[in-house]
Amino acid sequence: MKNPYDMVQDIIPLKMKITNCYLIRGSDGFLMVDAGPPKSSGIFIKAMKERSIDPHDIKMIFITHGHWDHRGSLKDIQELTGARIAINHREAAWLEDNKEPFPGGIGVWGKFLVVFIPLMAPSIRSNLKPVSADIRLEDEGLALENYGISGRLLHTPGHTGGSMSLLLESGEAFVGDLAMSGFPRITGPGPFVLGEDIHAMKRSWQILLDAGAVKIYPGHGKPFSARVFDEYYSNGE
Repeated sequence: MKNPYDMVQDIIPLKMKITNCYLIRGSDGFLMVDAGPPKSSGIFIKAMKERSIDPHDIKMIFITHGHWDHRGSLKDIQELTGARIAINHREAAWLEDNKEPFPGGIGVWGKFLVVFIPLMAPSIRSNLKPVSADIRLEDEGLALENYGISGRLLHTPGHTGGSMSLLLESGEAFVGDLAMSGFPRITGPGPFVLGEDIHAMKRSWQILLDAGAVKIYPGHGKPFSARVFDEYYSNGE
């Protein structure tokens, strides 16, 4: 096994339309977190050229969860990179059949938004390309030393049952839609306004805090301190 102290971490944010994706540089190449909504591959190609990154240096594409805005360009990017695709075993079929369930609403704003999501479904799904997962992640997660990265993938359900996060040993956590700090949330960092179970979300926040999370990199909005999670507990929310 490689010595984690020999691994170099470097975080490169990639704004793929409405979704934040990330490249994490390890000692053996890159890992990509999420793949953005449909028709984002042009943004990806431009970003690779601007940063002089060979797409084939991306060894894994980790999908935090199977919703369309996080995997819509996955097929195109996988073909450009040859990277292995990793997603929780519960949601691997979503990549293949494009029939992922839409989340419910959390709070007044979330319940307002969820009324309109089914209206967009036919247009969204018509632009999704099926793709197969190479790695069906189990709930015990996965250490990333073999990818030259000092960190691990953790099962953090709540937004979806198969949601997972990537936590670096240095404390940066890439959480998909476990939390957010931008639209459609309008009151600062906190829980995503759409999801399956707010109580499971909060339990997953605690998992990340206990594991050493310091800074949260969400799929929507800007990074924020993991201490935001503590504020929800202390306020009894």
